Amino acid sequence: MLYKRFGRTELQMPVFSCGGMRYQYKWQDVTPGEIPTDNQENLEAVIRRSVELGINHIETARGYGTSEMQLGKILPQFPREKLIVQTKVSPVADSQKFRQTFEKSLAYLQLDYVDLFGLHGINNAEIWDYSIREGGCLEVARQLQSEGKIKFIGFSTHAPLDIILQAINSNQFDYVNLHWYYINRQNWAAIEAANKLDMGVFIISPSNKGGLLYQPSEKLVDLCAPLSPMVFNDLFCLSHPQVHTLSIGAAKPTDFDEHLKTLELLDNAAEILPQIISRLESEAVKILGEDWVKTWETNLPTWEETPGEVNMRVILWLLNLTLAYDMIDYGKMRYNLLGQANHWFPGNRADKLGELDLRECLVNSPQSEKIPQMLAKAQDILGSAEIKRLSQE
Repeated sequence: MLYKRFGRTELQMPVFSCGGMRYQYKWQDVTPGEIPTDNQENLEAVIRRSVELGINHIETARGYGTSEMQLGKILPQFPREKLIVQTKVSPVADSQKFRQTFEKSLAYLQLDYVDLFGLHGINNAEIWDYSIREGGCLEVARQLQSEGKIKFIGFSTHAPLDIILQAINSNQFDYVNLHWYYINRQNWAAIEAANKLDMGVFIISPSNKGGLLYQPSEKLVDLCAPLSPMVFNDLFCLSHPQVHTLSIGAAKPTDFDEHLKTLELLDNAAEILPQIISRLESEAVKILGEDWVKTWETNLPTWEETPGEVNMRVILWLLNLTLAYDMIDYGKMRYNLLGQANHWFPGNRADKLGELDLRECLVNSPQSEKIPQMLAKAQDILGSAEIKRLSQE
């Protein structure tokens, strides 16, 4: 395993982290007796394999259902100083409820402290206010830190870039968990800002949110050859020294294996990556047109500024990936979260375009004529219940 200094925490962080979203039994709390033996045995095998590989950063959250409870049965079996444990709790208006939720997390984990504690989902101005105001959740986290229950404090985020930058530039946090990978590089300015303040940088879910890369389209496989899409994305992320660790959401012990292939390639990333990136970029231009690729995002309104709160940027981005790389499974998964995932994935789908007049909000877009057509195309392709490859349509 390779390790990087995790910013001001001074922790030696493995470049891969063991994320806790995919091996747990349920997304809701249950009693310990309800957890099936085979599920618990699998989770424990994942953790043992992770630690054996040197991936000693185990990451979870109160919002991950039974993950913490199940980890509590295995983590105390390891020497505590050998582990880096992170959990996360979502900020709420009542900061004492936030504290109670953390205490529940710590009890489930059966640990005396966590190394890293994240304010989970600083995704909008309201949640930022819950965090930063006098007597708010960050103040409670500081109290827990003074009590020895937390070593370092960070935050996770799905927010627009301006909110992320506001949180980073407050200089109140030791690290940040955010999204950044080949298909979505919007948050690079946030990573640069975090580096300037010597914060740790943890990339959330690069193989799931980064494109369902454990079940890639044949076209994406061909474009990324000789690497798998998963290894290409890992190498792309880790070739940037500003990035410290990537989360692997392992569902079984063998899920680490493909990622490990990245380690021996890191020294040669500068020779390996440009050819693959060139193929990916050329294919996007070939399918979508150079003018669209260069200007589709220019002067787009935010979802709040758009009639019907249609999240144009996300919808057009997903359509681009679907058309250029046949990433329809990923496109459908993300598209159909719009309108139902609140601040984790805000804005609406394009299913009511016929009722909306988008002319005014698109007045400054160089693609104002084409965008309504592309939104309708996205709804047609991604809004249907059935998932199939474009090549099968």
